[in-house]
Amino acid sequence: MAAVWVIAMGFAAAQEPKPANPAGAQSVSAAKAPDKLENLPAAEFSRLVRELSEEGGPFRSDNFTSNETAYLTVVDTLRRLGASGGAYLGVGPEQNFTYIAKIRPRIAFIVDIRRQAIIQHLMYKAVFHLSPDRVQFLSRLLSRPLPKDKAPKPDAPIQEIIAFFSQAATDEKTYAANLAAVRKTIEEEFQFPLSEGDLKSLDYVYKSFREDGLDIAYRMDDSRGGYFPTLRDLILQTDLNNKLGNFLAIAEDYDFVRNMHRKNLIIPVVGDFAGKKALRAVGDYLRKNGLTVTAFYTSNVEQYLFQNEVFTAFADNVRTLPINDRSLFIRSATGRFPHPARLPGHRASTLLQQMSVFLKDFAEGRYQTYFDLVTINYIGPDKP
Repeated sequence: MAAVWVIAMGFAAAQEPKPANPAGAQSVSAAKAPDKLENLPAAEFSRLVRELSEEGGPFRSDNFTSNETAYLTVVDTLRRLGASGGAYLGVGPEQNFTYIAKIRPRIAFIVDIRRQAIIQHLMYKAVFHLSPDRVQFLSRLLSRPLPKDKAPKPDAPIQEIIAFFSQAATDEKTYAANLAAVRKTIEEEFQFPLSEGDLKSLDYVYKSFREDGLDIAYRMDDSRGGYFPTLRDLILQTDLNNKLGNFLAIAEDYDFVRNMHRKNLIIPVVGDFAGKKALRAVGDYLRKNGLTVTAFYTSNVEQYLFQNEVFTAFADNVRTLPINDRSLFIRSATGRFPHPARLPGHRASTLLQQMSVFLKDFAEGRYQTYFDLVTINYIGPDKP
């Protein structure tokens, strides 16, 4: 049973959260009929990416991949809490694809302060479009050509696919051809114009995947090393029941994410969580289309919002989103403190929280620090 820990009087007490509808929240009834959105034309996709976006901002790392090994520990809890359909919001790199595969939303927005992250998502989108199966996806992503007689079959176990690409070689000709195809797909099929700076970002990101292959990882200060999990580690990560769960581990999950991309329903947006435009514009779009936020994956961005003293602006933005009592945050709780929900083998804890509870607690002044945020009224992973 999942527990919510309330820190009070020096000890933690476990309890399930109660639904809340704080004043000012843009709440939508859970009984609302599902939206009719099926796909978006390429021109509309391109317009949304451009018009919902803010000016890009800096960040201290290259988030080529997630650095959160505990990301699958809440999958069963999400299922138990009925997190499915609706709209998905997220931040960062490929981890979003796994949550999208598990939640099966009708539309998704990836909001990241770095424009390079959005270019990376456009790169991913092109690779999805060009790759009917997981083997071809990894071949294009890593610029590892497939031999005609020794390549894994499309339905091969992910362990076999990973073993193949761990040994596969790359070459300049394959890289150049793939990069040209990715660029053409973005500019022509997605109708998204790439500036000179965008092209440099695209080449930098795509070349990094070519050079590091499955060993590519979250990179801080241009460092490479074993501190952060590699793409290989993340793909082979298991949930609390020791089951594989990455979007590349299960063919049906890959197919779902690919189909959403082909329908232009995963939309990357440049935006600051505490900014004045992006999140609010996404909320307006969802409301106009009768969509409710099912899950909002924030990683540990809120830690930086507290450090920069702009957390209140973020909470104000959250208040404008269309939510109901099932809408959930997905967070990665990091820091130099031993979080009660941290599991062995992981440096951080993945947590859930009802968004309505968050708004109620914020209105009551309960979040004075990041520690408060991740230790008050959170929902931890279900124990197997």
